[in-house]
Amino acid sequence: MKETNGNQSPSFSERINSIAQEPLTPLTKILLVLGLVLLLTSSVFIGLFAGAQHRLGLGHGGEDHKHTATTTATLTTTRTSTILSTSTFISTTTVATSLPIPEPTKSPEETPCLEPRCVILSASILSSLDTSQDPCENFYDFANGGWLKSHPLPADKGSFGTFEALSQENKQIVKDILGSNSSVSPLDDEILSKLRGFYSSCMDESTLDDIGIAPLLHFANTIRKLYKGNDTDITATLETGDIVRGLTAAVAFLHSRGIEGLFSFDVDGDVGVDPNHLVLWFSQPGLGLPSKEYFEEESILDVYRSVLQRLLLTLSEEAEEEVQQLSSSPALVDNEDANVWPPWPWPPWGGDDSDDGDEPVNRTLEAQKLAKKVVEFESRIAQASLDLDVLQQDPIATYNPVPLSNLTQTIIQIHFPTYFSTFTPRSYPDRVVMTYPAYAQSLSDILSTDVVEAYLIARAALTLSPYLSQNTEAWKAQRTLVEALTGIKKGAVGDRAEYCIGQVEENLGFAAGRYFVNKTFGGDSREKGTKVITDIVESFKASLERIDWMDEESAKLAAGKADAIRVKVGFPLSPDTRDPGSITRYYSDVKADKKRFFENVVSSATSQTFKKWLQLGRARDPEAWEMFPSTVNAYFNPPANEIVFPAGILRPPFFSQEWPAYISYGSFGHVAAHELTHAFDSAGRLYNQEGKLEQWWTNSTSEGFKVKQSCIVEQYSSYYIDDGKGLIQAYRAWKARQDLSDNTTEYLLPGLKFTREQLFFISFARIWARAIKPAAAVQRIRTDPHSPNRFRVDGTVSNIPEFAKAFKCSKGAKLNPPNGDRCIFWS
Repeated sequence: MKETNGNQSPSFSERINSIAQEPLTPLTKILLVLGLVLLLTSSVFIGLFAGAQHRLGLGHGGEDHKHTATTTATLTTTRTSTILSTSTFISTTTVATSLPIPEPTKSPEETPCLEPRCVILSASILSSLDTSQDPCENFYDFANGGWLKSHPLPADKGSFGTFEALSQENKQIVKDILGSNSSVSPLDDEILSKLRGFYSSCMDESTLDDIGIAPLLHFANTIRKLYKGNDTDITATLETGDIVRGLTAAVAFLHSRGIEGLFSFDVDGDVGVDPNHLVLWFSQPGLGLPSKEYFEEESILDVYRSVLQRLLLTLSEEAEEEVQQLSSSPALVDNEDANVWPPWPWPPWGGDDSDDGDEPVNRTLEAQKLAKKVVEFESRIAQASLDLDVLQQDPIATYNPVPLSNLTQTIIQIHFPTYFSTFTPRSYPDRVVMTYPAYAQSLSDILSTDVVEAYLIARAALTLSPYLSQNTEAWKAQRTLVEALTGIKKGAVGDRAEYCIGQVEENLGFAAGRYFVNKTFGGDSREKGTKVITDIVESFKASLERIDWMDEESAKLAAGKADAIRVKVGFPLSPDTRDPGSITRYYSDVKADKKRFFENVVSSATSQTFKKWLQLGRARDPEAWEMFPSTVNAYFNPPANEIVFPAGILRPPFFSQEWPAYISYGSFGHVAAHELTHAFDSAGRLYNQEGKLEQWWTNSTSEGFKVKQSCIVEQYSSYYIDDGKGLIQAYRAWKARQDLSDNTTEYLLPGLKFTREQLFFISFARIWARAIKPAAAVQRIRTDPHSPNRFRVDGTVSNIPEFAKAFKCSKGAKLNPPNGDRCIFWS
């Protein structure tokens, strides 16, 4: 090795020589190999490209000649050990050949949306699936198995599904709004203050513990005082003065606070004459158990008797303490109820109980006997009542207008002029619609008993005890009944904040809805949600001409009714969600005292009852709603011929204005179509486009409908007939939209190996995911006309050939029956 002088710079050759003598590192070797491969690859592609370009040039000239492509490759191989050795090989090849034009091997694939919203939606869908299930055999579990696995049923709930999950999210939004300190305007500050006061009264469990049972005891003693103002022998000769202080006053007081007992009144349209003119309806009351069938189950009756015994015993045992509580409890020291509508002739305290002897009374035994009598009495009311399926689904059978005298002369134990005066209606009725005339006579016969007072107190206790402290015996007693009826775990209590926000929504829902809408329902949500609905209406009208069981005359009238349906989306205008003044006036008489939760709830119920009776004799308010903006639900109102979709359901997993249409139409589109088809189901078809009861279908069409209906009954005895036709209308509405739109609104989602058609049906099935306890399932079947969720999914798609085609179901698959076995309402 040649030595160099440290003060003299090495020459270029010396530097090269020095580098050559250094050993190569592994990284250097890898880089050299990669460089070689890239050089070779580039040479090949350059040659191919040059040949293709030359051929394209010949093609444009209209000649077919062979051409020469020159490919030059320079290969440099470097091998180094202790010295640097370089060899270079240059090869030039001239080839006369015809090269083919490069063509794609398959159709170019669409690029999925990779924006965060698309990734989130895709992940949500993937996480809900159970791909181990065969969609052609068990589509409900295929679409929802993953969701059900990741959402085990909470111990404090009898059922939990996507509706409840979204409801929880909506409640959290309302809670966050109430927790903020931002000021909007003086009127908004007033509304928010009321909302926060109501919420605080529910959350203040310490104050509820201090108050205990006192508010309910006060309420029960009021019933007792009013009732005993009359001779206890209610079969005796009746005089107005006695009635006012007796049964009439007690029942009127109960009803004015929103608690049903003995009978019920409602104010709704006169569907036989003018659906927009609001008249009085008389009907059976709600029961202490969910439906009359429960009064035939001895195991449930045992629980019910025990619960009533505990309630009656608790109220009786603590009755003597009320006077002391009145002087010390801040919740009762000022009887504000006496100064607000409706006024009540509160009798003086004392003198209620007989003190004829000094022998002590076994209160437990007395309460047990009384509870047994109350259950027997209510069982007779249940037996006299109309079945719920008739009450809810037969508008012809339940429309029985009669002169008011028919009612007053039948139930002589109630002085109806005095009863009506309690509610200060603007006009006194001279006509009433009875849902079941036979019930009035049965009730008159049933009232000949000495247990009515205890029955009324029991109705109040069951209704109002949830608003007491959870440490009271009354709260625990009613909770026992809830546990038995829903199957929830004994002693399991859910999140208090969630419950209290629910109370805010239930009692001040339009007020809370104003801020919920402002927070969640912006942009084009209302317009795009409405577009889905109107598209489905058009799809429904287009299908009418293909229906084999509907003649042309009926089809034309059906199209007219569909056109006449009023579509309401997002929020109401009465009270006006946009106007804080309108909201303030609507809730002006609802209390929101931070220390009086029980009284706040009662004042809300009283306010709602008062508003209802004020509508008697008036025209229907076309802007009024039956649901609050944050509600996760929708409804069709036959007399008003309207479908209503609150903002609460126009959120994932039902809807988003940013979703591709095949997702929105599968989920929210189905909800919309379902409500639309209520206008043409077994009950809705009996109302014309003005909401009036009328046989507007021809006889042949009506008979054809009944044939299709019997098909469904045979297929699934509990399957609700309108889910299938609702989904097919949503599908066709989407298809019609897809044909008219470009792929900017039909973009694909990342990571999903499903077609758009498959994702439409998956989106439909996902909204019906629900875990439910057996006891809660029994209650739903007895009280809800809709079928269980599993059948709403599998039963629906089995009747839609497009589903089987989308998933390529074999002919023998469970959800791909022969066409002859399908029940297809709408072609």
